[in-house]
Amino acid sequence: MNPPIGPIDSSRVPRFAGPATFARLPRADEVERADIAVVGVPFDSGVSYRPGARFGPSAIREASRLLRPYHPGLDVAPFERLQVVDGGDIPVNPFSVGDAVETLDAGASAFVEAGTRLVTLGGDHTIALPLLRSLYRRHGPIALLHFDAHLDTWDTYFGEPYTHGTPFRRAVEEGILDTEAIAHVGTRGPLYGRKDLEDDRRFGFGIVTAADVMRRGVDEISDMLRQRVGNRPLYVSVDIDVLDPAHAPGTGTPEAGGITSRELLEILRGLSTCDLVGGDVVEVAPAYDHAQITATAASHVAYDLVSLLALNQARASWGVRRRSRSRSVRDRDGAGSPLG
Repeated sequence: MNPPIGPIDSSRVPRFAGPATFARLPRADEVERADIAVVGVPFDSGVSYRPGARFGPSAIREASRLLRPYHPGLDVAPFERLQVVDGGDIPVNPFSVGDAVETLDAGASAFVEAGTRLVTLGGDHTIALPLLRSLYRRHGPIALLHFDAHLDTWDTYFGEPYTHGTPFRRAVEEGILDTEAIAHVGTRGPLYGRKDLEDDRRFGFGIVTAADVMRRGVDEISDMLRQRVGNRPLYVSVDIDVLDPAHAPGTGTPEAGGITSRELLEILRGLSTCDLVGGDVVEVAPAYDHAQITATAASHVAYDLVSLLALNQARASWGVRRRSRSRSVRDRDGAGSPLG
């Protein structure tokens, strides 16, 4: 088997030159295989407020020109031993949400069935449902960590069941999620009523609010999330509005009081021992961005997801064993877990 083809060498070709594939990686059609693919879904017909996330994948790719091939925070070079590619966009119907959901399910399933793990660039959060469907058929019920300002477990908007605010309610109803291992992280802001929380709890979700992250710190939160997920196959879905608008202004439904980009990345890195099988970063709307702040944050989130997948593959293929990055929450003093 030929060694992997890595990114373009930025010491020889300037970062601002050439096509903006994710992290300057080769395209899928330029390699023999793909262990991990970064794909875009330029779709935002499921949004309830500001549109524009259909342009998110291209903005994230453009911002990713500054990424480099070694991740010191996780001590991994994700492109060194695995073939990571930019898998291009999965084009979906912008005029029919239902058709788009079915098309994306089929497109993602083609990668999954070939043994390629996906990191998906949205697009709005509607896309999480078909992505989870494709993984469920391969892995069975999936653990989910959902980073978002919002719950996304509402029932319908204007009678429509498939929107960016409903994907995880549908996933629970369809039996896709392991309801003993699902949680929201970074939630905040007003709700329609107390029933929103009651329904969410009934579905099985635990909640770590943005205030919990601030008060408890990233190591303790990561510990709690690892314990909730255990060794189940895990999907990580990141709505960029989990970040405070100071760190991610370019999104459709911003909420004040969010976590920082540093906190988000550190929590993700704390999941390095989990069995990650896929992930997404969604809701980047570049029309509302400033100086690529949001797109840059999203590109680093996607890079961390790729790096976590690479570590997971390393454990499976090469017997790598990594220690937890912090003590278990059971060894700490203080209050119990907000996850219950």
